[in-house]
Amino acid sequence: MPAGRKESRETMTFYVTTAIPYVNAAPHVGHALELVQADVLARHRRLRGQPVRFLTGTDDNALKNVTAARAAGVDVRTFVDANAARFAALREPLDLSFDDFIRTGVDDRHRYGVARLWRECATAGDFYRRGYDGLYCAGCEQFYAEAELDDGVCPEHRVAPERVREENWFFRLSRYGKELLDVLESGRVRIEPAARRNEVLAFVRAGLADFSVSRPAARAGGWGIPVPDDPDQVVYVWWDALANYVTALGDSADYERWWANSSERVHVIGKGIVRFHAVYWLALLLSAGRPLPTAVFVHDYLTVEGAKVAKSAGNAVDPVALVDRFGVDAVRWWLLRDVARVGDTGFTTDRLVHRANQDLANGLGNLVNRTLTLVNRVDGEKAAALRASHGLLPAGAELCDRIDHALRRFDFRAATGALCAVVDAANRLIEAERPWEAALSDETAHATLGTLVGTCRALAVELEPFLPGGARRLREQLASGGRPQPVFPRL
Repeated sequence: MPAGRKESRETMTFYVTTAIPYVNAAPHVGHALELVQADVLARHRRLRGQPVRFLTGTDDNALKNVTAARAAGVDVRTFVDANAARFAALREPLDLSFDDFIRTGVDDRHRYGVARLWRECATAGDFYRRGYDGLYCAGCEQFYAEAELDDGVCPEHRVAPERVREENWFFRLSRYGKELLDVLESGRVRIEPAARRNEVLAFVRAGLADFSVSRPAARAGGWGIPVPDDPDQVVYVWWDALANYVTALGDSADYERWWANSSERVHVIGKGIVRFHAVYWLALLLSAGRPLPTAVFVHDYLTVEGAKVAKSAGNAVDPVALVDRFGVDAVRWWLLRDVARVGDTGFTTDRLVHRANQDLANGLGNLVNRTLTLVNRVDGEKAAALRASHGLLPAGAELCDRIDHALRRFDFRAATGALCAVVDAANRLIEAERPWEAALSDETAHATLGTLVGTCRALAVELEPFLPGGARRLREQLASGGRPQPVFPRL
């Protein structure tokens, strides 16, 4: 871009993706966390006037999907299709706004795109085939070195990996150590939070070993994408899955707009797959001569009674059942307000209810009700003028900037905290000025009410990325001037 020229918001495109989950079981609340986080980022940028593309989907080609289907006594295709449909169906109950949903097992864009990426890396001389003897964790779908195990078990799934001997294609990851360090240390690819960045840097600085990028088709039961020109092998699921971020865009103008020339290309992922996204994926793209993502945002885990929420752990919490019981506003709010930026967060329904009642029912909802009840006491044209007010508390005037800053740091607690801080400031103003004690014609009371209405309106606008349904109801209530009804009833 020429010196002195600035991009307009219309050209500063924002591309945000989630990891694509295995479909060996139904979705759980941990999947909801990532989807809601990415949805907030997408909605927030749209609110700021930026063109946005939000991608999610499912990883259909994992061997663990095959294993789960066999255990269930169901045809693999039938099994995968049914579970993938459950993930796609989260859109409505969680109020998601994704623009595209890719399924790696059925989408022709993906199969073609994976083969193309493979050939680009092959042209770079980054593949070779050799025999391999290693320790394989089926849950992680990856090989581990002895030193990476925790007392002989996988640190993620707490089971001993199986010994696997086979011949596979390998990728020359060792070629890219210096270049990856430069990319990460310079901030060309930003990793948030800093603890995860430091973890990745330590891994790269320790030296990178080449890794296996295919599996025998016989072990996979023929499931997966064949290696180009070697049908006896299928592409390793992580190589296959990572590619979805670009294969979903095809070779069209979409790829140019949302990947090659996008201002920001952001991946939202869980901490257990940082290495794949911040090392393997970057090296793959460097080998293929493709642009890199600009940021990798990493969340920690949700736990139930101290254990990570996981399908294999038997403690999965159904997000659709949560929404059916407590409503989407309460579920989204807990995921955004209570979940720690760093460190795992324990989930209980009591915590969800407490947070919704405290912040939404007793906080924001009550503020709007109190304000409109007072405005409705004022007669005629003055009341109409008050309802149209755009006055702001100082905290309200800073709200946009505080939310922008927090979300650029992938800090949803800080972003939702900024909203709560404005609610608290408005409630303090009500208590300090006590406008209900003034005469209906009192100009000082009118000024206070105008500031409160404008602040409530600003809150309703800025709430939209977090609680789109609740924000819409607040805006309608503020505009209608009718008798206030609780937008956020107590649970």
